[in-house]
Amino acid sequence: MTINLPVLVELDLQNVISSIDVPTEAQLTEWVALSLSKAGFKQSNAELTIRVVSSQEIQMLNHQYRGKDSPTNVLSFPFEVPAEVDCDLLGDIIICEDIVKFEANNQNKKLLEHWAHLVVHGTLHLLGFDHIEESEAQEMESLEISILDVLKISSPY
Repeated sequence: MTINLPVLVELDLQNVISSIDVPTEAQLTEWVALSLSKAGFKQSNAELTIRVVSSQEIQMLNHQYRGKDSPTNVLSFPFEVPAEVDCDLLGDIIICEDIVKFEANNQNKKLLEHWAHLVVHGTLHLLGFDHIEESEAQEMESLEISILDVLKISSPY
């Protein structure tokens, strides 16, 4: 399925564990571009990194940046662009392949669909969406569901 989108995404894929179960760069780019488009992203270009890591690396990052000493599925690190700088860099999305596989299996989800959801989720975090407050969570989840619907993926919630 190819979707024509107005946002040109430059993706740096860093698969540091060299897993063959990671979606292709083209799939990841499509999911990011669709997320940006559906979220109302106003720029025509976007640049970001998706880094696929081990449980140990994501646990270290989760502990260092969120104070939680446990692995997690996805972390997003938005890049804060100074107002005077013209830059397309959105930030980094870190995804733990072990956790993605475990969750997909444990929740009876198709692995590729779970990957898509986490990329969408991480991309929305780069744009400032959050789910700490209930109203924010409802807005973010609703947007995730609508993006996944375009990809013919059922609601993960």
